[in-house]
Amino acid sequence: MNFMEIAQARQSCRSYDETRPVEREKLDAILEAVRLAPSACNGQPYHLTVCQGEMAKQAALAARGMAGLNKFATQAPVVIIISEAPYVKTAALGAKLKNNDYRSIDIGIAAAYLTAEAAAQGLGSCILGWLDDEKLRQITQLDRPARLLVTVGYPKEDDVLRPKIRKDIDQLVCEK
Repeated sequence: MNFMEIAQARQSCRSYDETRPVEREKLDAILEAVRLAPSACNGQPYHLTVCQGEMAKQAALAARGMAGLNKFATQAPVVIIISEAPYVKTAALGAKLKNNDYRSIDIGIAAAYLTAEAAAQGLGSCILGWLDDEKLRQITQLDRPARLLVTVGYPKEDDVLRPKIRKDIDQLVCEK
């Protein structure tokens, strides 16, 4: 798949096949893609915690909230927690001088690489920002803030590609 094919095929999976585990080599490819993702000053100010089996179900429950959101997440055989790590000194200085949160940007880029590679591997994924940081820290012994959860697994056969509803290019881009 080229990148445009990945961008067309990737969507937020809301229905995972619980009978199909993610093969180790596919998980390794996803993690390697994140390792190669660009970040401010190459600092990679994040840490990945890969949860599988019962730990994945517990982590997914931390994304439910009072409203019962993200019920599908417990179907995913893999849940990857992206947590915040300290800046490297040069990125910390740049963030302070420019009043810009490079760490959040870098975490977003890492999540994009993760989900793009998952799609390239034939897997579904969903990025979840609604999460209970305290609960995640407790069940995984994280010593840093959890910022995103990404569910990963094979979509169920009836989870077909939905039409992409996006803004027109003219609403997103101007040229000067």
